[in-house]
Amino acid sequence: MDQKPHSINDSELPFASPTCAPPICRQFWKAGSYDNGNTPKSNILRGGSHLHVHPKFLHSNATSHKWAFGAIAELLDNSIDQITNGATFAIVDKIKNPRDGSAALLIQDDGGGMDPDAIRCCLSFGFSDKKSSAIGKYGNGFKTSSMRLGADVVVFSRHLKDRKLTQSIGLLSYTFLTQTGHDRIVVPMVDYEFNRSTGSLEMLQRLNKENFALNLSMLMQWSPYSTEVELLKQFDDIGYGTKIVIYNLWFNDDSRLELNFDSNPEDICLHTEAKTAQKINARMTATEQHIATQFQYSLRVYLSILYIRIPENFKIILRGRAVEFHNIASDLKFPEYIRYKPQKGGMAEGEVLTSIGFLKEAPHVNIHGFSIYHKNRLILPFWRVLTTLSSVGRGVVGVLEANFIEPTHNKQDFERTPLFQKLEQRLKEMAREYWDYHCGLIGYHQMKTRPSVQESSQLDRPNNGAHSPLVVEVNPSSIATKATVISSGPLHPVTPSSNYDRELQSNLQGEHLKRKEQSSLIENKKEKIIIDVVADNDLPSMKENEEVLNLMQENTKLGERCLDAQKREEQLTVKLKQLEHELALAQLEYDRLVAEVQLVDGVQEEITKETSSPIKMIILLIHIC
Repeated sequence: MDQKPHSINDSELPFASPTCAPPICRQFWKAGSYDNGNTPKSNILRGGSHLHVHPKFLHSNATSHKWAFGAIAELLDNSIDQITNGATFAIVDKIKNPRDGSAALLIQDDGGGMDPDAIRCCLSFGFSDKKSSAIGKYGNGFKTSSMRLGADVVVFSRHLKDRKLTQSIGLLSYTFLTQTGHDRIVVPMVDYEFNRSTGSLEMLQRLNKENFALNLSMLMQWSPYSTEVELLKQFDDIGYGTKIVIYNLWFNDDSRLELNFDSNPEDICLHTEAKTAQKINARMTATEQHIATQFQYSLRVYLSILYIRIPENFKIILRGRAVEFHNIASDLKFPEYIRYKPQKGGMAEGEVLTSIGFLKEAPHVNIHGFSIYHKNRLILPFWRVLTTLSSVGRGVVGVLEANFIEPTHNKQDFERTPLFQKLEQRLKEMAREYWDYHCGLIGYHQMKTRPSVQESSQLDRPNNGAHSPLVVEVNPSSIATKATVISSGPLHPVTPSSNYDRELQSNLQGEHLKRKEQSSLIENKKEKIIIDVVADNDLPSMKENEEVLNLMQENTKLGERCLDAQKREEQLTVKLKQLEHELALAQLEYDRLVAEVQLVDGVQEEITKETSSPIKMIILLIHIC
C-alpha cells in the first residue's frame, strides 16, 4: 500500500459490515478455497515487471504448520531473539475482539520493536536480516504462524532509534482480501512519528496524505479497532516492543475453537480429541501425567521445555502467570554423557553432547526418545528412534543440542540430510547400548555384562592401540560439577558388583570398596564418567588416571568460571539496555514538558498583550477554556 501509482481508491472498497461473519470457511484445513469471480479486483498492469502474490498463498503457506502450538512457538522465537535488545518478557494471552466479543490471541514483548522499514520486511515474504545466532532465519515464520492460528492479524510496534520514536500499525487479513476480492496480497499500514517540539504524534512523511488516509480507513474497517483513537490506544501498554493480535481464530472439525481457553484459566489447550478433557480431570496413568504426554495438548507444559537456556530476568507470561522452565535432563537417573562428532568427507562437521539415562519414573512409564534442540530451541520432543514391540528402550530418554543440522521451515523437524541420518543411526545405537547394559538397574533382565579388565584390554582395543572409553563410577563430591567430558565411543555396561568396578576403583582410590558401599553408591545415583584412555599396550597406571581426573576437575572449574563470567556479562548487557530505554523515556517526557511550558508561556504573553482590552481578554479566556 506504499506504492504511489496505486490502483485502489476508497470508492472501490466494498464497505460490508465489519462485524459480519467472514465468507471463508472457519476451519483451517478447509479454508483454502478462494472464489473472487464476482467481487472487485485490483487492476494489475499486464506485462509489468513486478510479481504479485495471490491471497491463496497465505493459506497454502500456513499449511506448513501442522500443529497450532508450533505456530505459537514460531511467534515466541521472535520475542526470544529480542532478548539481545533488552526484552524481559513475552506475553501470551487471550483477549476479546472489541467488535464482536470473540476470542483473540495476544502475543507481546518489550524488545526493541520495529521501525517502519522493519515492520514492512516482517510482513513481506522471504526477507530476514537476523544474525546466524538468532533462531529465525527464513523470513517466513510470522506469516505462516499467524495465518495458521487465525484468518487475520494486526501488528503494533514502537521503536526508538537515534532519538526518533516511531509507531507502526500493519494488517495482514485473509478476511479483508477474500471479501474485497483482491487477486494479490495487500497489506494496509500506517506510521506515526513523535514530534518533540509539539509533544504529539504526527503522520510519518513516507506516504502522501491520500495514501495514509486510505490505509487508515482499511485498518479501521477490517481490524478489531474501529477508530484511530482505539488503534493508537493499543500502544499505551507498549514501552518499546511489539504487540500481535490474531483474531478470527480457526475452528477444528467439531466447529469449536482449535485453541481451548476454557478448560484451564492459566493455560491454553488443544481440542485434540473428546477424551482429552476427561483425562485432565480423571485419574491418569504415570505415562499420561508425564511431561512427554502433556506437552502435546498443554501450551504451558510445551513452553516449559521449549528452550534450554533462558536468562533469569526474562519471563514468558502465559495467561497472567509466568511459565516455569524445565530441563528434561534433570529428570534422568543413572545419567551418562556421550560426545558425538559427525564426519562428512573425512572432516568433522560439528560436535554434540548427549545426556542419556532412565526417567525417574522408570520402569512405570512407557516413554522413551530423544529431545533434540537447535540453537536453544526444541525441534523434536521425545523423538522415538526405537520402534520395537518389546520393552527395549522403555524409559530411556536423551537430551542434546544439535546445531550442525538444519531444521525445517516450521521448526518441528529436521531436514533429512545425510548428516541427520547419521545422527539418527547413532542415537539408535546409543539407546540400544544404554538399555542393554543398564536395564538391570530398573528391574529388567540384564542383557549384557561388562567384560573384565583383561577382556576389555584384549577385545575392545582398536588396531591403533587406543582403548574404548572406560566407565568409571566416581563420588560426585570429588568432582566439581556434573558437566563431564565424554568420548564418542561405544558405551560400556555398568554392573555395580562386577570385579571390574572394584579393581578400577581400587586403582583410582587406593583401596577396594566393599559390596555394601558400592550398593550405597548406586542407590544415591552417583554420576558415571566416561573417559578417553589412550595407551600403547596396557591400561594407564594409577598415577596417569589421577592426572586425568585432576585435569578434568581443573577444566571443569575453569568452565564454571567462564560460564559465570558470561552470565554476568549478559545480565549487565540487559541492564544497560534497560537503562538506555529508561533514559530515552525520560528524555521524551522532558521534551513533552518543555513543549507544554512553551505553550503556557505563549498563552501568558497573549494574555499580557490583551489586558488593555477587557472585552478581548474575556474572549481569549473563553477560547482557552
